[in-house]
This record gives sequence, C-alpha cells and structure tokens, in this order.
Amino acid sequence: MLGFELGPDSPLAPWWPLIAAVLGAIVGSFLNVVILRLPRRMEWSWRQQASEFLGLAPDPAAAPAPPGLVMDRSRCPSCNAGITWWQNIPVLSWLLLRGRCAACRTAISWQYPLVELVTALASMAVAWKFGFTFEALAALGFTWTLIALTGIDFRTQLLPDQLTLCLMWAGLLLALRPVGLTPGEAIAGAAIGYLSLWSIFWLFKLLTGKDGLGYGDFKLLAALGAWLGPMALLPIVLIASISGALIGGVWLALRHGGESKPFAFGPYLAIAGWIQLMAGDWLLRHYYGWLGI
Repeated sequence: MLGFELGPDSPLAPWWPLIAAVLGAIVGSFLNVVILRLPRRMEWSWRQQASEFLGLAPDPAAAPAPPGLVMDRSRCPSCNAGITWWQNIPVLSWLLLRGRCAACRTAISWQYPLVELVTALASMAVAWKFGFTFEALAALGFTWTLIALTGIDFRTQLLPDQLTLCLMWAGLLLALRPVGLTPGEAIAGAAIGYLSLWSIFWLFKLLTGKDGLGYGDFKLLAALGAWLGPMALLPIVLIASISGALIGGVWLALRHGGESKPFAFGPYLAIAGWIQLMAGDWLLRHYYGWLGI
C-alpha cells in the first residue's frame, strides 16, 4: 500500500504539481545516467554476444564492462573523480559548480541541467493536467521514457528496445484498466503505428536504395499508438515531420554540411507524442475537423 489515497481529496493533491516537479528533477538526474550509459552497455553487450556467437576466445585486452545504470557511482569523465552528493543535486549543483568539475575544472555538459530541468517542468505539467491520479503516475512514466529516448537518439541515433518495447507493452497493459483506451484501440494503435512507418521505410528503400528510417522509429510509433490510440497517429507523424524539418534543418545547417550525416527522427516522434498526451483532445478535434472527418 502507498499509505495515501489518490484523488482530488487527498491532502497531497494541492502540492502534487510541486512534488512532481521535484521528483521529475531527481528522475532527470537518473535519466542523464541512462542516456549516457545505456548505449555504451548495449555496445559492450553486442560485442560480447558477437564473440560468443563466433566462438572467439576472450580477449584479455578487451575493455571492461561500462558502468551500470544503478549501482555504479557517478564520476567525472575527464579525471574519474567521484561525484559527491552535494555535487549531484539536480540543476543546483551545476549552477554552484559553475558548470565545471570540482576536481579538474573540466566543463560539464549542458545536457545535465537541461535534462533535469526539462524533466521537472514536464512532470509538473503532467501533474497539473491529470491531477493526483493513477493516470498522472502512468503519464509520468510515459514522459520520462520519452525524455530518455530523445536524449539517446540525439546522441547516438539509437532507440533501444529496452525502452521502446517496454513502453509499448506498458501502453497495451494499461488499456486493460477501465479508463482511457480500450484493449482493441491500444492493439490497433500499436499495429498501425509500426506498420505505417515500416511501409514507408520499404517504399523509400525500393525507390532510392537507401534506408530512410530506423526500426527503432517503427517501435516508438507503435508504443505511442498503444498509449494514445490509432486516431492520434496521423497528428503525431504530422507534428514530428514539421518539427523535424524546422528544428532538424536548423541544427544540420549549423553543423555545416550536415545533410550527409544521420538524422534522428525519434526525438521528434517523442516530442509529438508528448504533445498529443497533453493536448490530444484539442488536437484531434481540430485536426480531423479540418479534414472534415
């Protein structure tokens, strides 16, 4: 038992947006760990599996396993100095340290406070919209997973199955509750989401001989369909395409000659999915009303 009641009559309800913001900042600190460490763990695991599959003897000079997501202590990537508790307070520590390591004074990436701040603000918005309810708790998990996927895809052009598939299954299982989508809508949303981008991928490949999307994008849209339903998929793809063209175009232009570099579409799907979560009724009403449906 949680020890308190969910709902508007709970004594915690008036404080819920603030509680969610603080919790979001703390979770954002952990999401930074996920964003940085999960791809490295995946690459190391792939190498281990490939060696086992090929029957290769263990290489004594091979790199040790990267730090885990939970148990291994955070350290400065430049000098390997351990991060103390007061240096790990979300956002505040980065400001107190003036964006530099306390030991070697190497600059600390803007990613750390940015992810923590975005997670805190997004969590507060979710709590404000859904109130102190089970739906708010589910929406927070949805939001945090999308933030992790966005950060990982921006950095590595990867959308890990460990996150996309878990998000999809969570959406399908939540449809078993007598709120939100029906199980049929969730299943249809997942199937249509996956098959739509899968079809575009193969059509583009047949016409150009190139890969236009990654399989992680299919799985992410399937997850969004499982959470938000089949009717939300067209607005999500439209918002993702427009935001990707605008934001991604500016980003590639600033990188000079970036048209030949990989372009991550997952972050824009994630952004569009979160917008649909927060303003879905209004978006669907205006989008399909404009189409005359």
